[in-house]
Order: sequence, then structure tokens, then C-alpha cells
Amino acid sequence: QVQLVESGGGLVQAGGSLRLSCAASGGTFSRYTMAWFRQAPGKEREFVATITWTAGNTYYSDSVKGRFTISRDNAKNTVSLQMNSLKPEDTAVYYCAAGLGWVTSELRRSGMYDYWGQGTQVTVSS
Repeated sequence: QVQLVESGGGLVQAGGSLRLSCAASGGTFSRYTMAWFRQAPGKEREFVATITWTAGNTYYSDSVKGRFTISRDNAKNTVSLQMNSLKPEDTAVYYCAAGLGWVTSELRRSGMYDYWGQGTQVTVSS
């Protein structure tokens, strides 16, 4: 059983930055693929970024490439999402997720992840 708790959300002006954090407990953190998803009101949950076992194993949605950076600190059991050059369309509830899958073609699918945090709100004003 893995528990995930997100933090760092808030209100920011377009062009600004936020750093989200996710603290994990109850499992062997280093073995999990970690990801961030987001969901805006009236829309389906969408993939944002994922990271597997090393800093080189990262993948991003096209909409955030070049602006967001996912990272993990296995010693602290945390995963972070640095969000730069934020746009109003980035406004959503952001969720941290964990899973044991590793197949590259499946990393963007929410169904690959078994554990989810409660979400943290990110609001970007125009």
C-alpha cells in the first residue's frame, strides 16, 4: 500500500512558476514509476509527466515539454514537478500517481498507475 500526498499548488500569474511536491510512504519508493496527471473542470484527466528509475527516464506531454521538469529524490521519497512559463490552460487539479509498470508505451496511461494522491489545485491567471 502506497500513500501519496501532494503540495505546492496555488495561484500564479501567467508566465510565473510553481513547484509541486509529492511525498510517498508505505512502499518501496525507488521501485515505482511516478507520474503527474492533471484534470481541469469538465475535462478528462490527462497525462503531464512521468519518471521511472533514473533522471534519464522521463517523458512529458507535448503541451508541457520545455516548460515542466519532473524529478525524484529516492532518499527523501519525493517526486517534484517544476512548472515554468505557466499558462492559463495549465489551470487544473494536479495529481501524483505511482505504479509498478515500466513499459514505455504505457507510461502515459492513467490505468498503469495503482496509487493516487488527493490532488493539489494550480490556478494560472491571465
